[in-house]
Amino acid sequence: MNIITDVILPPMNFDELINIAARLRAPDGCPWDKEQTRESLKPFLVEELHEVIDAFDENDPEHIKEELGDLLFQIVLQSQLAKEEGLFDINDVVHGISQKMISRHPHVFGDRDLKTSEDVRVWWEERKKDEGKIHESAIGGVPRSLPSLLRASKIQKKATKVGFDWSKLEDVFEKLEEEIGELKEAINNKKREDIEDELGDLFFVLVRIANFVDVNPEDALRSTIRKFDQRFRHIEAAASRQGRKVSDMTLAEMEVFWEEAKKK
Repeated sequence: MNIITDVILPPMNFDELINIAARLRAPDGCPWDKEQTRESLKPFLVEELHEVIDAFDENDPEHIKEELGDLLFQIVLQSQLAKEEGLFDINDVVHGISQKMISRHPHVFGDRDLKTSEDVRVWWEERKKDEGKIHESAIGGVPRSLPSLLRASKIQKKATKVGFDWSKLEDVFEKLEEEIGELKEAINNKKREDIEDELGDLFFVLVRIANFVDVNPEDALRSTIRKFDQRFRHIEAAASRQGRKVSDMTLAEMEVFWEEAKKK
């Protein structure tokens, strides 16, 4: 039996990656890969995308390279499944996106004069209209599968473009106070459905504040989660050095190490 582990291969190109996907799906290929469908692979596509984002946050070039490769393979594998169904192949995917990028950048590949980012945005909107991709609703076209904070942000920005927005940030903070009051009332009434509804309203207003100050709410929350993760692990490490578990510590003791982690 030949077991391949830690083999150093010569540099490989994109065509060879396509051949690897086809080989895995071949009758004598990998049993797991042969069983996969477009639906069964969807979670892996989402997972790999988020692992790429994590790698970006870590700013580790080697990790970014690895995760981009994992994401690329999911795209190649999905294209292989489509090829087997006679729908399209990876070359069609590459051709389609190449055509789109060239047609939407006439200031780079043609002779149109687009000097600013706003000029480019307007041109893109015109092209999408020509392609029949303009939605009936002003807030249409935002994927439902996006993380909720990001989807809320994109929908709000679309609504802002047609004038549906507060005129100043102070008005948004007033709405925030109102939503906090309604959430407190729902909690006091102990109605789970109302609590969920008011929490959603509160999150939505917080996203509006993020848009007002030009902060990506998804990035902001992810950064806070990362900080919490690092600081809580610091508490765990401190407890371990004392031969204890975090669950054995008082909240006051935890706070001491939490502040210590903040300083670090």
